[in-house]
Amino acid sequence: MSLFQKSVLKHHLKFLPKEKLEIAWQTFVEHFHNPIIQENIRASKEEQYQEGFLNDLFVNVFGYVKNPTPAYNLTTELKNIKNAKKTDGALLRRGNAFAVIELKGMDTTDLSKVESQAFGYKNNQSNCSYVITSNFEKLRFYIDNAIDFEEFNLFKLTRERFEVLYFCLSFETLLRDDKPKKAKEESINKEESITKALYNDYSSFRDDVFKNIQKLNPQHDKLTLFKKTQKLLDRFLFIFFAEDKLLLPANLIDTIITEWRELSGKHSIKISLYEKYKLYFGYLYKGKKNEYHDIFPYNGGLFETDELLDSLEIDDALLVRHTQTISRYDFDSEVSVTILGHIFEHSMNEFEEIQAEIEGNEFEKTTTRRKKDGVFYTPKYITKYIIDNTVGKLCQDKKQELGLSEELLEKNYAIENGTIISNKKINKAVKTKIEDYKNWLLQLTLCDPACGSGAFLNQALEFLIAEHHYIYELELKLIGTAIIDAELENKILQNNLFGVDINEESVEIAKLSLWLRTAQQGRKLTTLNENIKCGNSLIDDKEIAGEKAFDWKKEFPTVFKGKNNGFDVVVGNPPYVRADTEDKNFIKQRKYLDNSQEYETLYEKWDLMVPFYERSIKILKKEGFHAFIASNSISTSKYALRLQEWILATKNLISINYFEDIEVFKGVGVVPIITILKNEPCNLEFYKIIHQKEFENQLVIHQKFSTKEDIKPIKVFKKNYVESTLKVEVDLLGDICYISVGMVIHADEKTAKGEFSKDDLISFIETGMNTRPFVEGKDLKRYEIERIKFLEWNTERVPSKLRRPTFPELYEGNKILRGAITQGTFDNTGIICNHGVIVFKLYNDLKGLEQRSIENAIKRHNGHTRAEVEAISSHFDLKYILAILNSSYAIHFLNNIRRHRLKNYFYPDDFRKLPIPKLSKEAQQPFIELANKMLSLNEDFATKKAHFLRRLSSSFELDKLPKKLENFYTLDFRDVLKELEKKKITLSLFKQDEWQDYFEANKKELLALHNQIQTTDNQIDNLVFELYGLTEEEVEMVKE
Repeated sequence: MSLFQKSVLKHHLKFLPKEKLEIAWQTFVEHFHNPIIQENIRASKEEQYQEGFLNDLFVNVFGYVKNPTPAYNLTTELKNIKNAKKTDGALLRRGNAFAVIELKGMDTTDLSKVESQAFGYKNNQSNCSYVITSNFEKLRFYIDNAIDFEEFNLFKLTRERFEVLYFCLSFETLLRDDKPKKAKEESINKEESITKALYNDYSSFRDDVFKNIQKLNPQHDKLTLFKKTQKLLDRFLFIFFAEDKLLLPANLIDTIITEWRELSGKHSIKISLYEKYKLYFGYLYKGKKNEYHDIFPYNGGLFETDELLDSLEIDDALLVRHTQTISRYDFDSEVSVTILGHIFEHSMNEFEEIQAEIEGNEFEKTTTRRKKDGVFYTPKYITKYIIDNTVGKLCQDKKQELGLSEELLEKNYAIENGTIISNKKINKAVKTKIEDYKNWLLQLTLCDPACGSGAFLNQALEFLIAEHHYIYELELKLIGTAIIDAELENKILQNNLFGVDINEESVEIAKLSLWLRTAQQGRKLTTLNENIKCGNSLIDDKEIAGEKAFDWKKEFPTVFKGKNNGFDVVVGNPPYVRADTEDKNFIKQRKYLDNSQEYETLYEKWDLMVPFYERSIKILKKEGFHAFIASNSISTSKYALRLQEWILATKNLISINYFEDIEVFKGVGVVPIITILKNEPCNLEFYKIIHQKEFENQLVIHQKFSTKEDIKPIKVFKKNYVESTLKVEVDLLGDICYISVGMVIHADEKTAKGEFSKDDLISFIETGMNTRPFVEGKDLKRYEIERIKFLEWNTERVPSKLRRPTFPELYEGNKILRGAITQGTFDNTGIICNHGVIVFKLYNDLKGLEQRSIENAIKRHNGHTRAEVEAISSHFDLKYILAILNSSYAIHFLNNIRRHRLKNYFYPDDFRKLPIPKLSKEAQQPFIELANKMLSLNEDFATKKAHFLRRLSSSFELDKLPKKLENFYTLDFRDVLKELEKKKITLSLFKQDEWQDYFEANKKELLALHNQIQTTDNQIDNLVFELYGLTEEEVEMVKE
């Protein structure tokens, strides 16, 4: 795919220096177009010509200076910053890599195989934007990522394409002025502005036509007219596209309008403009060739006779205005098929709103199809990655099987005097293998079961066309002759691509997008009715799904025939619809799915993704590939557990891709993951790939398992799960401690409803009524109680009228207090707390206490008797537990077992599952000592900090300190003065000196304490890492 928008590139090429460009062209042609030199290059091995290539192209043609010449900006063998690997070459800016160059010999035909290696070098060089790869004949140029690139055949390069190469690679444009990147940014902005403008015009056209045909054709119902409006716009879009791509006569829309006006003006023949357009629709269906017209019958079903559509009346002025407006866009250089894809996806967001309005159903304006049905536009870098790793992997495996991989071919072929030689026997065998591979390629089947506007189908089409062209080049290189099938694109559409969507509009748009991508002058459009269909991918019962009931075997009989039937590849972005939707139709279908016994993985409040996963995996053939981009709740939510277990038990999960700080779906609150699996038994290993900030910046974690029994959902689906390799026994925290939230301090609903609120009971100072020290979750910090309030106590209403008063012994003696978010501290002073605080009490400390809540907790959460949990807890010290509970590993572990989306937010049930190593009291002592040290240091820190802030407040009579001053020890004294000035306080120079000395002394003390806290905290972490047996790699993962 092209890096630059055509009009943007055209603008930049105007400003290339003509004289330098001509000199560079002559130098380039003299070398790279010399047949003898070409033969010598072909005969050279990679290492033989690498340095020569850099000289011949980058130094001689594009003006770089190569090391060791002084002031060089081109070097060879540049080492990565982060490891010992080296890139073949690099263009340097101020001594740093600005572009990396990776070179291969001419035995490498497919440069896409070099992408991963080259971008690995790029990602190891800070501030490197460009990647250049070449096999000496072909060269690819990338900016920032591998999604789009410019490719040049150096041996066949035209003058016109050389200008683009010069713009991309010359010293002035690339290294000095960074123009290619600027042009790419301009292209993105231009595409966004064109998309917005064109969509507004397109939407206005659709809305005006719909209103007009309702007015002029009242005999037809609104829903029918709405669908015909969309079909009419699809026809016009094809014409707009085709007239600029010269599939039709240029400026055809203007020609049609001119002809219509002449009929009326010159010949007094009164017909509507729509009648004139219908004539041309007919020409596009059946063809028209005479002295006035030369229109090919493209057909494909789009222009097939539609009696109802043809019978409609439409206002002339409306058609003139809108068709001329949209025809003014340049669909060749400005409006790409990708832009149309965005517009199609936007359109889908409005379809349901309009349709619901027509049918008289309630519909919230903010709930577009994008949100309601989980329809999100999938970016190209995602569709490319998924297709490359499914269809691409199948192709790679097949070539390996047939002996067509470039590595295997190298063994059978040699180069002599620039010519590939082999014996006739090898030649014939390779010819047969290539034919076998081409035939296999055309039998490959791919399906998107929720195809939307066809993003994945279009990407698969692009990949398969490129693969056929690669085989053509390989055959030409090895055999000497090769032919590209003129009907290739149509054959791919007919044989390889299949899609289903529940929305009729989506199906028609998907077809149109594929037609626009493959349309060629003088070639009929492929009929796609048998490949892309409207239906409910999950339900085949007409009583439930009506006309959209979908029987996969009946709808795609050619795919589901024979023993190993099904699709080779299933990909997509399944809809995300939660169980709590109020859509009556969905509730009905949900009940049917629950009762149908067709699905094995539906569990609790399942999302629609779950049956989509199961159905789409079940339509795979044996050893077929499956890849979905879906909400990450498929890896975190409890409802997905059965699906996870089913996949791990019956399939081979290859990889899961996670995203950190990457907004894949713009403006949508969905964090996605990509799962890739193969329909074969599990091979006990898989990859977690974490994309960090940029898609190409990947952390790859390879996990291996000894037996199938070792493979558990939590180990596989949790992004950063680290399995401890404990050398000691463990007890679960829920078997050691009674874990409960504190009291609910609202009025009891039954006995005191409305008598008081929480705020009525709390005071920030101790009073005659507010006598009991009290904390909420927000009052806690790590190893510290930051603030104590006072709760009304032993009065007529408290605790007797509280909704949930708990029991007093919960707060007596030793306990750990922790918020759902805030970390834990230790207390033995009898402080009470509300339900925002989780209390941890050793069961042994509650021995002999008869409380129903304790008995119920043991029955519900423990597989032990009360006597057993009391005995278990007697081996543990609460401060040992506190040290583990506040450690990085515990937070990491809890984040990986939680069943909700909120990071670092934990419920009592989460804590109950934390394994605590069973150590002797003596072995627990280092943890206890460090926990005591943390409690003491944090108390000292808080006391000194509060003392300084009180002094500051009282000295300057401040009712409220500026927020920034709360962490004064991180500031300079100038910052303190600025904050005081905001409060209209200005100090004399004498006072400044006094206060600066006081400030610096307190800051020094607090920073020293802060450093001690950090050191002690790290000591605890290291002890815990060692205790749980983490490797260095796992420790790094936990710290991240």
